[in-house]
Amino acid sequence: NGELLSPVYIRRINEQICTLFNYAVKNYDLVSSPCRSLKQVGSSKNEEMRIWSKSELNSFLDAVSNKPKVYYAFETLYWTGIREGELLALTPEDFDFAACTLTINKTYHRRKGEDVIGPPKTKRSYRTISIPRFLSDDIRRYIRDVAKTAPGERIFSGLTKTTLYREMRRGCAASGVKVIRVHDLRHSHVSTLIAMGFSAVAIADRMGHESADITFRYAHLFPSAQSEMADALQAARGK
Repeated sequence: NGELLSPVYIRRINEQICTLFNYAVKNYDLVSSPCRSLKQVGSSKNEEMRIWSKSELNSFLDAVSNKPKVYYAFETLYWTGIREGELLALTPEDFDFAACTLTINKTYHRRKGEDVIGPPKTKRSYRTISIPRFLSDDIRRYIRDVAKTAPGERIFSGLTKTTLYREMRRGCAASGVKVIRVHDLRHSHVSTLIAMGFSAVAIADRMGHESADITFRYAHLFPSAQSEMADALQAARGK
């Protein structure tokens, strides 16, 4: 989609290659690992997250409202926190509009010019999440009146990750809001839930992550309990 690999992803590739050669040295009589003399590349930490507030989202959506499919795609990403591939694979059957739920059980890829629908990223990525009533109503109207999607068809057919990337740049330029990546809408959703007071466990279930991953990656967004701990220890000493 035109974006460079993140430093963390580069580090992960670096570590996997080193592990592969070390395994070959230990088990397949490779004399030495060519990685021994190489400097480690990438970064073990993600760059600072760029997130949008609700007002920034609304300004952006106003700027892309001339393309309804794009509008509803970004609205869904922000208010559900699902991944781009999960969004692009959605069909009408994935929604229960009466119960206001969304089921994630597949993902979309574009390979060699062909649309490919495959399984989600991990086992935990299979999930059913609750969505706000306003979004359920918006998507129901969108499917019925705008996309006119038949059963089994993708509701955002015609969009790809590359298209979303381009529309993100266009909408940011037109609205004047700060430029973020499409994936940062997922971070924006998590930060909103943390600010609302939801636990790492609850957020992890919604995002299709392990709770430890949420705690580690978004630790700086959770309110600190250090003061409460100190007060509790002070009280315990006085007993």
